[in-house]
Amino acid sequence: MLMAHPAVLDNLVEQYDTLRVLHAGSGGAEVRRRMDDLAYTLCVATGTNDVDAALIAARHRLPGARTSDDSVLAS
Repeated sequence: MLMAHPAVLDNLVEQYDTLRVLHAGSGGAEVRRRMDDLAYTLCVATGTNDVDAALIAARHRLPGARTSDDSVLAS
């Protein structure tokens, strides 16, 4: 699977979060349409099919998201 560059993911997440705030306040049709476009792009870029999962996956891939390894397999 192709992986989106962290800078691209950061930009998409930032745009989506900004539009979510705008939609909550004024919620125009154009804002909703742009949110749908961003949600689709995030899903494609992260290999998910749900915007919430895409946001989690994108944030997980951003620099500084995992400063230490907390896996069970780490020695």
